Amino acid sequence: MSAAPQAAWLEPALAALRDGRAVAYPTETLYGLGVDAGSEHAVARLLAWKGRAASQPLTILVVGAAALDALGISLPAAGRALAEAFWPGPLTLVLPAHRPFAMGIGRGDGAVGVRCSSHPVAAALAARLAREGVTITSTSLNRTGAPPARTRAEARAVCGAGADAPLLVDAPEMPEPAGVASTVVDVTAQAPRLLRRGAVAREALERVVGALSHEGAPA
Repeated sequence: MSAAPQAAWLEPALAALRDGRAVAYPTETLYGLGVDAGSEHAVARLLAWKGRAASQPLTILVVGAAALDALGISLPAAGRALAEAFWPGPLTLVLPAHRPFAMGIGRGDGAVGVRCSSHPVAAALAARLAREGVTITSTSLNRTGAPPARTRAEARAVCGAGADAPLLVDAPEMPEPAGVASTVVDVTAQAPRLLRRGAVAREALERVVGALSHEGAPA
């Protein structure tokens, strides 16, 4: 991605995030919705916009496994093997965290869902924010109970207008999401658990870490 096209969308997105606004951006799976994961105010606004309870934790976006230690997030052996095999890509790992984010990020036991996106827009956002010490959320762009946005046109419609409307990162030169949600695997216990089927097939995961138990998670 050349510097000029990137600057056209990156700087406005960064300014919105610094101001506590939500930013909608494409990933390789679906359109995501991001705010500063360390800002109680921004996360609360995002949850209110989605109509989502704080008990339904939000995922964060990182630039890679090497970034986890500085965030106070552990990477167990199974998680490391999966990250090496599928990151960057459409796999969300639920990992033990030892440092709190804003309320609404992570489960009650402190575990946090973590993504490392291969999409150039999501990756550029995560990398630039990381240099400023900021971590961005990565939840699907939709109101709770509604289908997630899969295309630029759907993302525009979901964002809408108004003071609380997310700022859509409109980068027409970038690829659209594939339209299939990320696979979610919990590696906080000794035996990894498949929480949500998605773009990475269960068979591919099990070739890396062996048999997975299955436990459904809310969408």
